[in-house]
Amino acid sequence: MIVPVSVVIPCFRSGTTIKRAIESVVSQTRRPAEVIVVDDHSDDGTVEILESLPEAYGPGLRVIRHSTNLGAAAARNTGWDAATQPFVAFLDADDAWHPRKLEIQYEWMSKRDDVVLTGHRWVVLSETAVELSLPDEFKTTPITFGRLLIRNQLSTPTVMLRREIPYRFEPSKRYSEDYLLWLELACDGHAIWRLELPLAFGFKSAYGAGGLSGDLWRMELGELDTIRRLQQSARISRGVALLAMSWSLGKFAKRVVHTAVRNALTRVGSLGSSLDNPHQSDALQGRRGNR
Repeated sequence: MIVPVSVVIPCFRSGTTIKRAIESVVSQTRRPAEVIVVDDHSDDGTVEILESLPEAYGPGLRVIRHSTNLGAAAARNTGWDAATQPFVAFLDADDAWHPRKLEIQYEWMSKRDDVVLTGHRWVVLSETAVELSLPDEFKTTPITFGRLLIRNQLSTPTVMLRREIPYRFEPSKRYSEDYLLWLELACDGHAIWRLELPLAFGFKSAYGAGGLSGDLWRMELGELDTIRRLQQSARISRGVALLAMSWSLGKFAKRVVHTAVRNALTRVGSLGSSLDNPHQSDALQGRRGNR
């Protein structure tokens, strides 16, 4: 069965993951009417992989190429603008979906004309993890502006929205552009709900995966900019903006500590493994000696 959904997948240097992402789409119990992959000027062989896919995955797959790198927000907008179906679902090139994602999310949303956007849970799996089983019944949660301002509760690969809404991702932003869009929709009175089911999978930590504090800080600057834009558009007052920025900085500090502890534990675990493996231990000592 085909559902009236356009799936938009932005990708940039995604040669090692894009096939997995697309396979999770074509393996849906309810396949989408079209899949639009927007390549954001990759230079790692991603294009060659994409060019080999249409024959294998059918005529519903379209590939659009940017002539320059514009960022994920612009790539999503390109796919959104090109979409022909009444619903648009977003997937990142390094993530994947549960096989029943479109079946469940489309069925729930198609029965509620007032809801413009839905999301669901996103969980981290190992590369060899089996698919998660799903309960027969699940809870749904309304996502209000206040809840969103405290914490972004919608990961982009979980989102399905109505194509006709007159909003887009802010193309000038490279961080927190999705969060800004969710907040704008919620603040303007549009109904947003979350399905409490794990229907999207990631394969690395949501933040600090590489242990780079610079990446965490750029993410934080993006969130602070999002709050500033809400104030500039008169969606929130200056006082609320200051409170939201303070809260955001507090969350950032917790992320830095959490990432530092996780990386330290990872290093301890690696050292323990090397001590159990004499050959690995010798190699580590050799690298230390060459510093």
